[in-house]
Amino acid sequence: MKRILILILVSFFSCDDIIEVEDISQNTITVLAPTNTSILAEGDITFSWDGLQDATQYRLQIATPTFENASQILLDSTITATNFSKTLELGNYEWRIRAENSEYQTLYTTQNFSVEE
Repeated sequence: MKRILILILVSFFSCDDIIEVEDISQNTITVLAPTNTSILAEGDITFSWDGLQDATQYRLQIATPTFENASQILLDSTITATNFSKTLELGNYEWRIRAENSEYQTLYTTQNFSVEE
């Protein structure tokens, strides 16, 4: 009898109803590097940030010179790690990062930096 009752209850609920996804939309990503107005040497640039509990991935975007006046979007990718390296040439850049899970996402945290000789 218990098995029948459990089977009936399970049939009324989908997996989404049973598994609750944490709302991360009010959280903020803490950027570690590069931070605002950093001046870096040409070559591999490592972007890093603190992980956010309940996030399953991060969306990383890089634009030059800024997102508002972008002449080029250099990267728009989802990443599961909390750092990413990319080779960049001389110029001004803006990057942003947000946390995501299956239901929610944070706002972007945006930083600008320059690559010089």
